[in-house]
Amino acid sequence: MRCVSLLTVALCSGMVQAGECPSPQSEIATDRPDVTNSSLVVPDGSIQIENGVNTSGQSRAKGFDSSNTRLRFGVAPCLEVLVDVPSYVGRLTGAIDTGFTNVSPGVKWQVSGLPEPANLSVVFGASLPTGTPAITGPGFQPYLQLPWSYELGGGWGISGMFTSFFRPSDPTSHQTSEATFVIERKVSEKLALFAEYVSDTPSRGASTALLNVGGGYLLNRTEQIDFHLAFGLNRNSPDYIIGVGYSYRWDNVLGTATRPRLWH
Repeated sequence: MRCVSLLTVALCSGMVQAGECPSPQSEIATDRPDVTNSSLVVPDGSIQIENGVNTSGQSRAKGFDSSNTRLRFGVAPCLEVLVDVPSYVGRLTGAIDTGFTNVSPGVKWQVSGLPEPANLSVVFGASLPTGTPAITGPGFQPYLQLPWSYELGGGWGISGMFTSFFRPSDPTSHQTSEATFVIERKVSEKLALFAEYVSDTPSRGASTALLNVGGGYLLNRTEQIDFHLAFGLNRNSPDYIIGVGYSYRWDNVLGTATRPRLWH
């Protein structure tokens, strides 16, 4: 469980216990700014909007992408529906393909009742062929994802994620595996920092690797600003990625939240 996508529950004051699903009284837990998504769903009946902008460079080419918006809807206890809204990829210098990413819906289920230090979710989604093929690749692209987190104590936690991306229409690589690992630290009641390793390995072609560092700052229980800076670890990776973001949650707006029983 995490204050931002990077922090486990025990590091976040006022949040639910590890192994339990969030409630409207829980602090916001986002899928950004690290690549590793939160091991938590949004509370039942809540809507969460996460946004960000990045700039990146590789060799002489530099570009940006925005608004990296993810919409998350708590439709039942321990269950959410999420949608990645198309972002625009633009050119600053050099030769970079420009255009829009795909719209990507998904479903996320948080496994409840785990031992107290641990949290785990299962996500199934798909990237639909609505964007610019030069940016997104061809065709329908489903994925399966397993984000997890574990409390170490003393303000420290670890987390990670395994994702398998499938591209049935891609003639060169039909599947890519992504693995992440995060070390995280809550340094104050509102500020949390992280360091993350990210590796992408396609079934054919060159792999990429990143070192990503950053953090999130809670403005209040339902608002967060964040930042990150990533460095490429091999020649196939971007030289750098710099990003900032803002996320907000509205509680008890979908009409699905469990209400207390009235006894007569």
